[in-house]
Amino acid sequence: MSTNTYPLKLPASIKAAATRLAKEDGVSLNQWIASAVAQKIGAVETAAEFLKKRAGNATREDFLNSLENVPDNPPMEGDELPEGWMKAKGYQK
Repeated sequence: MSTNTYPLKLPASIKAAATRLAKEDGVSLNQWIASAVAQKIGAVETAAEFLKKRAGNATREDFLNSLENVPDNPPMEGDELPEGWMKAKGYQK
């Protein structure tokens, strides 16, 4: 296995938690972080592959056409966006 060195800066609280968890697992902090990164890569790549398979051969045009079938109804009770959400997200209204 080929390895590369990468200087990693972590907030003290995250490093402390990672150090504690690595110790509980009986591995070095380096091994624990490498494993955590590998798990994250696997999760992201798996999710991306799932979404690609789920979309199949659909196109953006297919998606936009399907939106034409969505009724223009107000949100159901409890699904409303909070007051001022557009401004908080940087949208103008």
